[in-house]
Amino acid sequence: MRRDFPEVKKMDRYVLLVKAPKGADITQFREEAKLLAEKHGLKAELHRCIGLTVDGVILYKGGVVLIKRKNEPFKDHYALPGGFVEYGETVEEALKREMKEETGLDVRILRLVGVYSDPNRDPRGHTVSVAFLCLGEGELKAGDDAKEVHVVPIGEAGKLPLAFDHAKILRDALHPKDCW
Repeated sequence: MRRDFPEVKKMDRYVLLVKAPKGADITQFREEAKLLAEKHGLKAELHRCIGLTVDGVILYKGGVVLIKRKNEPFKDHYALPGGFVEYGETVEEALKREMKEETGLDVRILRLVGVYSDPNRDPRGHTVSVAFLCLGEGELKAGDDAKEVHVVPIGEAGKLPLAFDHAKILRDALHPKDCW
């Protein structure tokens, strides 16, 4: 049930993504950003942020779809297709968009596999992924961040060295009784 809160001032939030080396002192930058915002009648706060992503375990033609990554991290490694949720998207919309962009497939979501939040799962920084099991339909075609796209027999997919924590996601999707 959605409620309106008339006493709460509604605002738009914008994020300036600042990438700093791990452990960097951003104190001076933070203060300068606050002053710049105030100069324009705005308020600026710097918080460390978490990236939200989606990953798809796509069942297709008797196997599971894996991509070979085009970019770092894990360039040339096998991975589940996926990517970042864009502002204004639900995770389900992001999943369908990312699956289409990377594999050419339309997907039908079967179920939520899980939420993966280990702060060290992505070497670029703290990224939380919502993973889904889905059925793929259409013509397989690599695109976007995928260098190649493959259908791998289910029994073989788990034996491959996969990027990130995708081996765990794949295991959880295909053998849910073993979760937790």
